[in-house]
Amino acid sequence: MRTPRPTLSSVLFLLFLASAAMAGAPDARREVRTLLLTDHPAGATHNIYVSGQVATVLRFEQDCDPARTKLLGWEGRFEPPLVGGRKVVLEPIRDLGKDERIPLLVTLVDGTEIPFLVSPPRSEEWGWTDQQVNVFKNRESFNAVLSTLHAALKREERLKEENERLKKEEKSVDHAWATLLINGEQEKTPFRKERKMVLKNEDMDITIEAYSGPGKTAAVIHLTNTYNERPWKFRDARLTSPRTADTTRPFALRMNRTMIVQGQSGTIAVVADKSAFESKEGLVDLFLEIYREDGMQQVTVTLDHKLIRK
Repeated sequence: MRTPRPTLSSVLFLLFLASAAMAGAPDARREVRTLLLTDHPAGATHNIYVSGQVATVLRFEQDCDPARTKLLGWEGRFEPPLVGGRKVVLEPIRDLGKDERIPLLVTLVDGTEIPFLVSPPRSEEWGWTDQQVNVFKNRESFNAVLSTLHAALKREERLKEENERLKKEEKSVDHAWATLLINGEQEKTPFRKERKMVLKNEDMDITIEAYSGPGKTAAVIHLTNTYNERPWKFRDARLTSPRTADTTRPFALRMNRTMIVQGQSGTIAVVADKSAFESKEGLVDLFLEIYREDGMQQVTVTLDHKLIRK
C-alpha cells in the first residue's frame, strides 16, 4: 500500500493511509479465557489467538512435560516457547498472517495430549488477543467452576456497559447528526462542508469531507473497496491529540456498514464537540484514526480546531 507523506500546512485537514506494516490498534482487546476440554473423540481443536510481541500464557491444572510439548515451526516466528510448571508461554515475534495456523501440542505429566492451533486475533466485530487461557480437563473441579463463573460475570459486565453506551447514544444529539451526515442529509444539520479530498490506491478509494459547525466539527469518510480478494471490515476508531496520543477524546460515530465487499461503498461519519479539542494550551488539532479488521491503521484524518465555529 502506498503511503503519501503528510506535510504541515494551513489546510483544514490532512489525510494519509497507513502501510500494512503499521502497528495495530493500541487498545486492541486482550482476553483472559477459560477452556473446558471434552473427552469426546470429535472434540474440536481449540484456537489460541496471539499478536506480535505480546505474551500469551496457557495455564493448566497439572504440570506440563517440556520434552513432549511442541510448537511446530516456531523458529523465525516466535520467541522460544517457555514451558515450566503448569504454564506454557507463547510470544510471536511478529503478527501472524491472516491464514497462518501453527500447531501446538501440550503434553501433561500424566501423558494427556492437548492439541491447539495458534492463530491471529479472532475476527469478530472487535476481535481479541489471548492474554491468558485457563485450560481445564476436569469440568467439575473447583477451579474450573470458579474460572467459568468469573468469565460469565465479565461477559455480563461487558454487556451492561454496551447497553449503557447504546442508551446514551440514543439520547445524543451528536450521534443523531452523525446519522444524518452518513445519510446525506447535511441540510438538516448545523454543519457546513468546508473541504473535500479524494485519494485512490490499489485496494481502496477514499473521499474525506470536513465540516465546520457551531461549537463542533465533523468529518465524513467514504470508502470504496476495490480489492478483489476479501472484504474490508471495520474494527475501531480513535480520536487523539498528537500531544497525548495515549488518551482517546470523546466523539460520536455512525456508519452505514461495518463490512465492505469488493465494489461496495461504505460511509463513516464522526462528530466531535469543542470540548474534545481543549487542552491547557488552548484548542489543539486532533487525529481521527480508523482501524480495519486486522488491527492495521487504514486512515488517519487530522481535524483542524479552526473548523469549530463560534
